[in-house]
Amino acid sequence: MTKKFVAILMGSDSDLPVMNAAVDILKSFDVAVEVKVTSAHRTPSETQSYVKDAEARGCQAFIAGAGMAAHLAGAVAAQTTRPVIGVPIDAGPLQGFDALLSTVQMPGGIPVATVAIGKAGAKNAGYLAIQMMALSDDALQAALVEERANNARAIVEKADAIAKQYL
Repeated sequence: MTKKFVAILMGSDSDLPVMNAAVDILKSFDVAVEVKVTSAHRTPSETQSYVKDAEARGCQAFIAGAGMAAHLAGAVAAQTTRPVIGVPIDAGPLQGFDALLSTVQMPGGIPVATVAIGKAGAKNAGYLAIQMMALSDDALQAALVEERANNARAIVEKADAIAKQYL
């Protein structure tokens, strides 16, 4: 039996501070993670080999972060039928807008789920991968429901505390 995991790929090690947000979310739910620096442009054959190998070993979803040309998520999606989540990295002169457009504009039949630019997007990519895995994992689904309830409770408590300051 293969161990289920999520693969996080990034085009450069400079993307790690952003992509760590996805790692942190996945680890907080005890989801196994592999992190790989691989480039769609500089190491295309290594990227292809890794995707095929990861899929064979039990990868459930790929999260791919890249800036500027942002071809990585599309290159991964072209190699697998597993879900691919693209994270546009807020880099370069356009601060991620170019990466957003490159990631979201995929041809029909090769989908990439695209999240927000930067750390918020990486965090949501982690959550989205967990939601996908939770479709067939009742314990993971229960953990998601519990975390949402805890987050809502924390917001209400904070709002109440702020309101009391003005009474």
